[in-house]
Amino acid sequence: MVYRFTLISDEVDHFLREIQIDSEATFQDFHKAILSSVGYPDDQMTSFFICSNNWEKETEITLEDMGIDSDEDNWVMRDTVLSELIEDEKQRLIYVFDPLAERVFFIELSEIITGKQLKAPVCTKKIGDAPQQTLDFDQLMSTTTPDTSLDLDDDFGDDSGFDLDELDPEGMDIIDDSFNASEDIF
Repeated sequence: MVYRFTLISDEVDHFLREIQIDSEATFQDFHKAILSSVGYPDDQMTSFFICSNNWEKETEITLEDMGIDSDEDNWVMRDTVLSELIEDEKQRLIYVFDPLAERVFFIELSEIITGKQLKAPVCTKKIGDAPQQTLDFDQLMSTTTPDTSLDLDDDFGDDSGFDLDELDPEGMDIIDDSFNASEDIF
């Protein structure tokens, strides 16, 4: 089977990439095809996320094994075949290409082509220029306004649920009151 994916960006109008790839290829093969189609170097810790219909992140597929011990499955691009996690047309994914600024491509499985196979992924449609791969700090700060830099709800800083009796002083590092901060400690 061949998967035909459509990629778009919320940053650049009229940007679109269409990539066809064999369903038995790995997420790393797909990652490399995306980078090739947009002209990005392979120097970022990118990730894929399998998403719900509302673009909510569900399963992460990382570029490298992060060595996290957990009860959840750890999916790594080079070890994960596309068909393991993607089965249905209209399946949605997010590809994080700039992890520091959390910039992404939105991906949808547009079509499943049965009875065909591909040896290598192919970019079958290129429209528009891709966004810049990474933003420098000044660009990042200029795109962030004070109202959007932190998304804090009304309960932020609310200590009404804090119970002083539950504090365990033995489990905390308490600094001796006799410590003089002006002394050279080295």
